[in-house]
Amino acid sequence: MDDIAQTLAEAKDRIVAKEFEAALHLLNDLPAKVEQSSEILYLQAVCNRYLNQLDNALNCLEQLKSLSPDHGRAHQEEGHTFRARGNLDYALRAYERANFYNPALESSFRSRIDILRKTNQTHRIEQVQNQLDRLLKLPKPLVAVTDLISQGKLLKAENLCRHFMTQAPDHVEGMRLLAEIGIRLGVLDDAEYLLETAVALEPKNIQARIDYIGALRKRQNYEKALAQSRELLKGAPKNQQFRSIFAIECMQTGDFDTAIEVFDEILNDLPADPITHTAKGHALKTKGLFDDAVLSYKMAIKSNRGHGEAYYALANLKTYRFGQTEMNLMAELIQDPNLSFMDRVYMSFSLGKAYEDGKDFFQSFKFYEKGNKLKKTQSRYSAEKMTEEFRLQKTVCDQTFFSAKNGVGHISSAPIFIVGLPRAGSTLLEQILSSHSQVDGTLELPNILSLSQQLRRRSINNETPGYPSILNKLESQEFCRFGEKFIEDTLIHRQGSPYFIDKMPNNFRHIGLIKLILPNAKIIDARRNAMDCCFSGFKQLFAEGQEFSYDLSDIGQYYKDYVELMAHWNKVLPNFVLQVNNEDVIEDLEGEVRRMLGFCGLEFEEECLYFYKNKRNIRTPSAEQVRQPVSKSGVARWKPYEGFLLPLKSSLGL
Repeated sequence: MDDIAQTLAEAKDRIVAKEFEAALHLLNDLPAKVEQSSEILYLQAVCNRYLNQLDNALNCLEQLKSLSPDHGRAHQEEGHTFRARGNLDYALRAYERANFYNPALESSFRSRIDILRKTNQTHRIEQVQNQLDRLLKLPKPLVAVTDLISQGKLLKAENLCRHFMTQAPDHVEGMRLLAEIGIRLGVLDDAEYLLETAVALEPKNIQARIDYIGALRKRQNYEKALAQSRELLKGAPKNQQFRSIFAIECMQTGDFDTAIEVFDEILNDLPADPITHTAKGHALKTKGLFDDAVLSYKMAIKSNRGHGEAYYALANLKTYRFGQTEMNLMAELIQDPNLSFMDRVYMSFSLGKAYEDGKDFFQSFKFYEKGNKLKKTQSRYSAEKMTEEFRLQKTVCDQTFFSAKNGVGHISSAPIFIVGLPRAGSTLLEQILSSHSQVDGTLELPNILSLSQQLRRRSINNETPGYPSILNKLESQEFCRFGEKFIEDTLIHRQGSPYFIDKMPNNFRHIGLIKLILPNAKIIDARRNAMDCCFSGFKQLFAEGQEFSYDLSDIGQYYKDYVELMAHWNKVLPNFVLQVNNEDVIEDLEGEVRRMLGFCGLEFEEECLYFYKNKRNIRTPSAEQVRQPVSKSGVARWKPYEGFLLPLKSSLGL
């Protein structure tokens, strides 16, 4: 790799010296496997453009966009190339995509303004000029931070931003960018504090307030987010973006009727807005109004046939079946090289579901695989690092550790945690338990994950031991405070019942932490057959997180690590966790319901057997399925794909 790095550096020097032919010769001589590198393809495109080999330049850019669809500089270079060909319309659209993916690209803003002026679209110039002016007012370090964030180089961006903030601690845009990095890294507490401070310093800073609302939403502090959205709307009651934000916050607090009413008001003014039609569809789906949701999603597609989220929303209803016309349209759209990254992902998963319903498993797997490969290009997930993290949990949180920590934590017995892997049946167990008169169903609460992130970055005596090692260094009373804070912060999601459910699947990684802060909590491990669970996760496009699911080998390793970690928890914390197998629930519903209720200290209630009649709002992909009685329809769904699943089987050791 040293030779390759040296050649690459030499090629860059030649480009700076405007020796494009020599630079291209060096780049073309690199080994074939390296030619697929995003950086090399970008440099080849630049050289070809300067040499007026425009078709070659566009070919390089097509390859680059297939590897990295949200590469802002690739779209900017495409704009330059189309402009060199005299195709100003294509160039303008490329520059717009470039600024969407990377708002630090000054050249794209200037090129857009120039093209708009030349094509007599002067009415559009003001908005672009305002964006450019905002960029030009930024201190240079923050422009660089914006660029690094857009490239996904978050740690570099964080270091640069923090250095800038030591010199300008009250710079609001610096706070906002540092908060954006924090949100992307999962450090939600810090992000919320930064944005709260930014809004206090500049109450009229619209972007800071919108980001603050988003941070509050991610922390599931929905009442506060709703109050902030009201404040935003108060200043401009007719602003459609602010109305939409308010409607979304109404949804988060469970007021779906108001949300739908506001969406309808927006659609009266903007009847062809696909985003609002889609958001309204989500609200209708959560209320269980599936036919109305379908109509709303179809209106979104009618308004914009390339709106991928609406197609995937239909696919995610699970019982919806695409017609051949819809499939043909998606197949046509997905060939468009300028289809946005997420629209391409949405349509890939949608086509996977469509072909699965038609029992064309070859085509189905091809599109599921395509969607996952696209998502993996954006991921920093490492199976090896995750395995090491699980190993650390077992090393730190052993029998001796828990013996030494006996008696710590908050006494509340209210929380019932349902943990496991996604698509393992946790929503079904939540629906069953929340049908009990003494239990509130809530959401996948982020509180435990957020606490683990805080502990991961916390310093003690100028050292940062990391998580879970820091658990050995905390004072006993801190665990009680953490438990009290969990109960206090989650009160907003409860409706007054003595018990409530936290259904965050990934909390299985933090059972040791849960035991320390809430020793009287109950934990249920939702378990499902390995092949069914893993392949179901591979087929599902998750809203965020679950990055292990984008690769068959990764998801198999994650499942194995999960099973081994659960075995460890059962060994060092006997009787703290109840394992409930999805297949057992299907075979003996009443028996498993009685076993769960007994474990939770609850009397048997027949309503739990008729969980599908529970009208509570459900926000997970399984929403429609758990409104039906249990069935075997989800068992062995992986079997028709068996020939494609060898990496998964190998990873699982099957």
